[in-house]
Amino acid sequence: MQFLTIIPLGSSQRFEAHKALPLFPICGVIIGGMLAAVDYLGALLWPHQAVAVVDVVFLTVITGALHLDGLADTADGLYGQRTTERALDIMKDSRIGAMGMVAVVCCLAIKWAGLSSFQTEVHPLRPLWLCLVPALSRSTIIFAVRLLPYGRPNGGTGSPFFQHPLRHIDYWPLGLLAIIILAMDAWAAVWIGIGLASLTAALLLYYRIKINCITGDMLGAMIEVTESGLFLLLAASGRFL
Repeated sequence: MQFLTIIPLGSSQRFEAHKALPLFPICGVIIGGMLAAVDYLGALLWPHQAVAVVDVVFLTVITGALHLDGLADTADGLYGQRTTERALDIMKDSRIGAMGMVAVVCCLAIKWAGLSSFQTEVHPLRPLWLCLVPALSRSTIIFAVRLLPYGRPNGGTGSPFFQHPLRHIDYWPLGLLAIIILAMDAWAAVWIGIGLASLTAALLLYYRIKINCITGDMLGAMIEVTESGLFLLLAASGRFL
């Protein structure tokens, strides 16, 4: 929680990334639970469109814009035909470029569109989905760490997560999430499962083609893109499920 959010929970003296990484989905559930509470309280005061803005702002604030910063750096670095070394140098630069700004604006717009269209009248389980989407988006990190090498051998923000290989038991939070979603709505579980797998595979394939490695910024970008995509997918699901 201390790494993924601005909430000062846990010890600041020691950070064991290989133990924290499997719990990212659990942290996502906690973030989602707070989002559901904000969404519920906001709905008592404002219409859906305004509440969606509040939800998007809350997600940005609670995470300290950590993942949005990664999205901006990733967009700046991977845009165009650049060598791996040049792309990594650009992503390390703290300044934001035009592509980074465009990516952040588009991501927030998609997230707002999904949240404002994903209404309780159509989706009575909206509060539960608000808890689960942040968890599912953060679960993609586990696959990214497993499937792509780290791009900064000299160290970086994401370096600790690549120092110990993941064990099969480390995937237990994903299995728990799958059981919960299947129990909620089997058809929606298939819909969301296909969407999450497609988004994750597309991003990892894109990363592999572009620079054949991954960084902390690119992990943050994965969280933002999959979270936005899942909210938009849930909004669309009311027309087909």
